[in-house]
Amino acid sequence: MTIHQKFNLKQVINASGKMTILGVSKVTDAVAQAQKEAGQTFFEMADLTVKTGQYIAKLLDVENATVVSSASSGIALSTAAVIGQGDVYHAYHHLTDRISKRDIIIPKGHNVNYGTGVEVMVTLGGGHLVEAGWANECTPEQVEIEITDKTAALLYIKSHHTVQKSMLTIPQMSEIAKKHSLPLIVDAAAEEDLKKYYAQGADLVIYSGAKAIEAPSSAVVLGRDPYIPWIQLQNKGIGRAMKIGKDNIIGFVTALEAYLANGSEDGDSMKARLAPFISELNSISGLSAKEVQDSAGRDIYRASVKVTSEKTSALQVIADLKVGDLAVYTREYQANNGIIEFDIRAVDRAEMTAIVNKLQTIMGS
Repeated sequence: MTIHQKFNLKQVINASGKMTILGVSKVTDAVAQAQKEAGQTFFEMADLTVKTGQYIAKLLDVENATVVSSASSGIALSTAAVIGQGDVYHAYHHLTDRISKRDIIIPKGHNVNYGTGVEVMVTLGGGHLVEAGWANECTPEQVEIEITDKTAALLYIKSHHTVQKSMLTIPQMSEIAKKHSLPLIVDAAAEEDLKKYYAQGADLVIYSGAKAIEAPSSAVVLGRDPYIPWIQLQNKGIGRAMKIGKDNIIGFVTALEAYLANGSEDGDSMKARLAPFISELNSISGLSAKEVQDSAGRDIYRASVKVTSEKTSALQVIADLKVGDLAVYTREYQANNGIIEFDIRAVDRAEMTAIVNKLQTIMGS
C-alpha cells in the first residue's frame, strides 16, 4: 500500500515549482539514506549544530553558517539575534523592555506574502518592521532616512514575489548598512547562487534547503560572526519552537554537497524539455503556449499558457486541474490576466503527457 492509498490522498503533479504547499521538492536516495543513518543514532545537538555549520562554511568559503528548520525561521531567528546581540537574558525573554533597538528596515515592496507575511516572521523574532520608500520604489536615500537609534538591522528580500523595478540593489543596501554600522540580512530562500549575496556584503543570508538544494525541510543561514553564534543562542529561546532534527541537518549537508558537485538543471535543459510540451499545449483548442523566463531573472524557464477560449477562464482551468484523483498544481500568479504557468523542474515526460491529457479533457478537445 502506497502512502497515497493509506491516507486516501490525491496523486499530485507539481508544475508550480518548489512550493511549500506541495512539500517543496524531492530528495535523492543518497539524502534519504543519510537521513536514515542520522535518525538511527545520537549526537550532542549543540555540537552537531556548530560543527555542521563550520563544515558548510568551509564548503562555501564564508565565515560561518548554521542549519535551521526553514527559511521563515531563518528570518525570525536572524531578527531575534541582531536584537539580542548574544544576551542570554534576551534569549529567555525576547520581548524584554531592556532592549529598545528593534526596528528592522525593509523596502516597502519587499514586505510580501510568500505563504505568510515577511512582517509576521520579523514580529515573531521580536522586531518592528519599518517600511522604506513606496510599494513601487525604494532608493538608498529612502532607506537611509528611516534609520534611527532604534534600528537593529536592514532586511532585503531577494524573491520573485517582491517588486522588481525601481528598487535599490543588495550592494547599495550593504553600503548603507556599513555606513551606519548595522547588519544586513538577506532572505534569498529560493535563489541558486549560494555565494553571491555574502560576497556583496550581506552579514546574514538565508537559503531554503528544500528549494534549489533539494534537501529535506531545512534552511541555512550563512554569515559573519558574531551573528551566527547569536542565532544559535536563540535555540535557548524562540528557536526551541523551530528546532530542526538531526536527520534533516545531516540530510541538508548531504544535499548541499551534491548540489555543489552537480548543480541543478540549467536553463538550456529546461528549454529543450519544454519544446515538445509547448507544442502539445498549442494543439489544444483555446490555449496558446510559449516559453518564458523566470520573472526574477533566474535561469529557470517555464511554459506560459494563455487561455483564449470564451467558454472558460484561466481561473476555472486552474480549479479544474486540481479536481479528480490526479491533481495538477500550476503557478497561478497571472491567472487574473488569463495566464497559467507550468514549471517543469519536478515534472517528467510521463507527467507532461498526463497534464496535456487532462487539459484536453478540460478544454473539450
